[in-house]
Amino acid sequence: MNEHGEAAAASVLSVVRAGVLHVTINRPDKRNALNRATLDALRSAFDDAAQDAALHLVVLSGAGERSFAAGGDLREFDSLRSEADAIALFDHAAATLDAIRATPVPVIAALNGTALGGGAELAMACDYRVAASHACMGFVQATLAITTGFSGAADLFPLLGSARAMRLLAAADVLSAQDACALGLIDAVCNKGESLDERVAQFALPFIERAPHVVRAIKRLGTSHRKLAREATGAEERAAFVATWTAPEHWKAARKFLDRRRAET
Repeated sequence: MNEHGEAAAASVLSVVRAGVLHVTINRPDKRNALNRATLDALRSAFDDAAQDAALHLVVLSGAGERSFAAGGDLREFDSLRSEADAIALFDHAAATLDAIRATPVPVIAALNGTALGGGAELAMACDYRVAASHACMGFVQATLAITTGFSGAADLFPLLGSARAMRLLAAADVLSAQDACALGLIDAVCNKGESLDERVAQFALPFIERAPHVVRAIKRLGTSHRKLAREATGAEERAAFVATWTAPEHWKAARKFLDRRRAET
């Protein structure tokens, strides 16, 4: 990525404006689903952000108004059947989310549409979530007979507490932006007549108004806490994902999902 230009990978675009790095998942025709190439491009964009001492903030969003990220790309992941495949998939996605968590400035997920499954986990890896009024968020992994596969439980459980997080994962509901905000998953929702860009800019003001080195010092305090939570739960979360991903119930549910998607296109 050049200093103020777009990332080379077409699936992710990056541009710096006024000290803010805007990272956009650019697969609107695929509902911004997260395949391996997109996860790699996201990781590269956030690794680059760590080197820019002038940044105040990063804003992550999706192209279009339909989806922030509609989960992992199941059409690509459908061939990953073995335990080794599942471990590699989890570790690959977790490395991208860890790059976001480790970004030395705050990261805002600007939810321009649906954030489902792995897309909800991606949003949770950010420090904050600001949503358009029509956006929605859902940890729907259980509908595919799996648990979180991108390491998102490491963020969800500390935020909600064990009891609420377990029930949320089991219910697999898709929550409106307003309901997700009431639960604490989303930090701010656009007011009537307010654009997402306007709401994000307003939410970001406390960080924009401080010198970059001060913002980085503040972020370091939060990063150390999140790292401890990730280290404490990472192995258990991966084991749970591998066990459910390789079970026959998952492949039956995945086949129904993919058949339904094919019928829609």
